[in-house]
Amino acid sequence: MVKKACCEVNRTNENIKLATIKKAAEINLNKEDMIYLEGGSFLMGTDDQEGFPEDGEGPIREVHVDPFYIDAYAVTNKEFSQFVESTGYVTEAEKFGWSFVFHLLVSEKVKRQITQVPQQTPWWLVVNQASWKQPEGPNSTIINRMNHPVVHISWNDAVHYSNWKKKRLPTEAEWEYAARGGYKQKKYPWGNQLKQDGKHQCNIWQGHFPYENKAEDGYIGTAPVDAYSPNGYGLYNVVGNVWEWCSDWFSPTHETNSIKNPTGPIKGHSKVTKGGSYLCHQSYCNRYRVAGRSANTPDSSTGNLGFRCAANAK
Repeated sequence: MVKKACCEVNRTNENIKLATIKKAAEINLNKEDMIYLEGGSFLMGTDDQEGFPEDGEGPIREVHVDPFYIDAYAVTNKEFSQFVESTGYVTEAEKFGWSFVFHLLVSEKVKRQITQVPQQTPWWLVVNQASWKQPEGPNSTIINRMNHPVVHISWNDAVHYSNWKKKRLPTEAEWEYAARGGYKQKKYPWGNQLKQDGKHQCNIWQGHFPYENKAEDGYIGTAPVDAYSPNGYGLYNVVGNVWEWCSDWFSPTHETNSIKNPTGPIKGHSKVTKGGSYLCHQSYCNRYRVAGRSANTPDSSTGNLGFRCAANAK
């Protein structure tokens, strides 16, 4: 389905082979800026008419999660820089030598050098040298974006960072439980209305996608990880801003009975991503709802793909 293509662009589709990654060093778990959640049962998924049944958003099902910790914020450029400085880690985007960048964020000079564009999603450009430290390719920088979420991070990269922090990626169930902020079956982390008192609550697209972003929420690309108000559990920017990796393999089908600590299929092709991004818009990719979901291959990276970590409570 064409609508899905705005969210899913991957290296496997470009026939590029997965590179081997060295193991990162481990340090003691630091729960600073993590939120402790007691867990329990909640209603996961949605049957909302705005949803995408083909994505596996439904059916609504009762799920139980045990207590866990989760980061209040997505991992920032500053934090990822510290990881790289400590370990010498090289991301997959850097090893491949390219990543996907949204066309409106690329300079005219870089655009003139583009030779590859995915046919289904021509607004994604294959930009040489694009990576977490050069988000829009050559001559771009994160110097003034250290408090923004790190992007161009593959699932494999996110796992290595998480291991280094002695944390892990959240399961999809944990992520959705945390993102709901204590609400039962609300569309967004703050309720059912996209705006509250006329104010934007997240960083998404305003305008005619993919040609004009009016940036009425204040941002064309990523926003700082602490932008907007936190949800009821104290998590920031769980919808909009950047897609966030989960640990689960993706499947469009689910068990309908009560499930305890589900972890997804035992194998698959793509990993679950949640939350939508600054490129999502109701007219095209309305996946910034809490139950929205997408997927990408573990070695894929884009300019709107990041992560936050979780940790066991015991």
